[in-house]
Amino acid sequence: MSVLRRLAGPGLIFTGAAIGTSHLVQSTRAGALFGAALIGVIVLANVLKYPAYRFGMDFAQARGRSLLTGYRELGLWALLLFLIALAPLVPIIWAALGAATAGIVTVVIGPMMPVPMLAGVILGIATCLLLIGGYKLLDRVNAVLLAFLVISTVLTTLMVLPSVEWSTMVDFSWTGEVAALLFIVALAGFMPNPMDVSVPLSLWKIEADHPLPDNEKATLEQTRKSFFWPYVMTTIMAVCFCIMGAGVMYTQGIAPLADAPGFAGQLVGLYREALGPGAAVLAGIAALSVMLTTVIAGIDAYARTYVASYSILTGRDDVSYSRTEYTVFCLLFLAVAFITIFTLLSDLTTFLDFVTSASFVIAPGIALLNHLVVTRCDLPEEARPSVAARVHNWLAIVIMSALAICYFVLI
Repeated sequence: MSVLRRLAGPGLIFTGAAIGTSHLVQSTRAGALFGAALIGVIVLANVLKYPAYRFGMDFAQARGRSLLTGYRELGLWALLLFLIALAPLVPIIWAALGAATAGIVTVVIGPMMPVPMLAGVILGIATCLLLIGGYKLLDRVNAVLLAFLVISTVLTTLMVLPSVEWSTMVDFSWTGEVAALLFIVALAGFMPNPMDVSVPLSLWKIEADHPLPDNEKATLEQTRKSFFWPYVMTTIMAVCFCIMGAGVMYTQGIAPLADAPGFAGQLVGLYREALGPGAAVLAGIAALSVMLTTVIAGIDAYARTYVASYSILTGRDDVSYSRTEYTVFCLLFLAVAFITIFTLLSDLTTFLDFVTSASFVIAPGIALLNHLVVTRCDLPEEARPSVAARVHNWLAIVIMSALAICYFVLI
């Protein structure tokens, strides 16, 4: 693996995880429902969340440990608060990823079985692949499939640009609609990723650096750049999907369908409209591939987070867990995700709105914990955030907290 690929690995996995439900589904829905009006919201959500994610990379690079170690150093309360807040969402997130992927499989390959059953099969296969291939499989597969989807999406976006009603960018009538405001919270929850992904991001960074001698490990500046540019690409891709929804669905008055296969069919239709039938097939396969990568990344992210936490709680460090322990957590969450799929999953978009909104509600608390870790825990002075970064993150915490309060007032 080249030095550049190795450095970018965790950032690209972050991007691959993001270009799933937040981009393929939520950003496209934003364009379909509101035209170009929410492009600014998408960019703002990405900008506001950036420092809290980067703090995870900074801490991992400086200490060789994840944010979970930082939470424990703040106090047992911080680690337990994070785990308790996240635990109910993990199986729901897995189920949502499985359902969205099942919808695309149904469109690209054809109906093979009911969507809930197919979603369960996808989660099971993804878990098996991850247990066999580990981080290296995640890193390599993600890079290849991500490149293909980025190219096809940028081409599609360029082709639909003339069809976009750009006047909707200055139409703020949606600010007076309760349904629109609730959707914005749901959109921001996974935009570009749930805030809790800052923890597995730090774990991926450790995993990428683990086999390297100290003289080959990245500097702090290299680490920050290796995350910044994939993050910029993540933001651009979110805007692209919104433009695609605005240029094809909004202009034709096509409402997003609620069921997974129906919405997936509309998504593939975006590519067909802009690129033609042949390219649409390739783009559909790319979308399926990246959703599969997102599923694998999501499974690894939360299983790795909880097994590392278990390791800390049992008196070890966050990189000393065994492969068996990791497998147990994978299978545990997989079992609960199966139950969630077959008991709760009926309306994909409503299901996604719930889990993304819940993720947004806990985001300010996680951003605050990350802030405390890099300002209070033991770190080299150069690894601590600048005044500008601290102000940036505090601004994000205040805005996200205000939106979370508004969400509870509106529901």
